[in-house]
Amino acid sequence: MPTYELTGTVKVVMDVMKFDSGFSKREFVVTTVEDRFPQDIKCECLKDRCALLNDIKPGQRVTVSFDLRGNENKGRYFVSLAAWKIEAAKQPGATPDASDESSPFDQRTPPGDQHDEGTDFP
Repeated sequence: MPTYELTGTVKVVMDVMKFDSGFSKREFVVTTVEDRFPQDIKCECLKDRCALLNDIKPGQRVTVSFDLRGNENKGRYFVSLAAWKIEAAKQPGATPDASDESSPFDQRTPPGDQHDEGTDFP
């Protein structure tokens, strides 16, 4: 099954819903702005993954990794986005941190590129 991701700003985090069967879920909404019009996307965390939302606050920018789930009940079909990882996302236009290892430029001098300043040789 493919993995999906979305990045946006958390709009709301709902309370944990517990069911008589012992099952629990927690829903949240992420607003994306990649399209022409912002989209409010409802996702859910199931069972022990409800804890992923404990430190997430409205207004926080996140990247959500999720599985697409579908089911049928009495002739009606439903789709849900089951989140399994939530990470803080970088703010758009943010400059890379000096400790960011994914920087496209390495400031160190490559080996073999050092030369003696007193000679005409490279």
